[in-house]
Amino acid sequence: MLSVSIGTVAWSTISFIIVAFLLAKFAWKPILASIKAREDSIDDALQSANKAREEMANLTKSNEKLLNQARAERDAMLKDARDTKENIIAEAKDRADVEYARILSSAQDAIRQEKAAAISEIKEQVATLSIEIAERVIREELKSDDKQKQLIDKYLQEAKLN
Repeated sequence: MLSVSIGTVAWSTISFIIVAFLLAKFAWKPILASIKAREDSIDDALQSANKAREEMANLTKSNEKLLNQARAERDAMLKDARDTKENIIAEAKDRADVEYARILSSAQDAIRQEKAAAISEIKEQVATLSIEIAERVIREELKSDDKQKQLIDKYLQEAKLN
């Protein structure tokens, strides 16, 4: 059996009260302050994590917007490049058509000039040949004196008639 004495209980209670008072006076406040500081740091960490999560969500949205803008700009640049290419090709075709027409016209003019020069040269040669032939025919005709007199008489009669 256990016997409890009142003195022991009283001294135990007084010791407990003194220890509780000393703990409350010197240790309890620092312990509560460190627990409060730890609680505050955990709350701050949770708030920072929430802020970081929100910032990440905002950054993700911002990145999506930037990607969409970049895609739109890329598509616009590609369209502009295609349009520019088509314009350059069309301009080159137009210039080629104009150059073709100019070269064709120039060639036709050159052909006409060469043709006119050839015809002119042929006419000169025909005239020269005609004169030479006529000269030879007349020489042959007028070799004899009788033929010369006949020709002179004929021209005189024609001259009197006119």
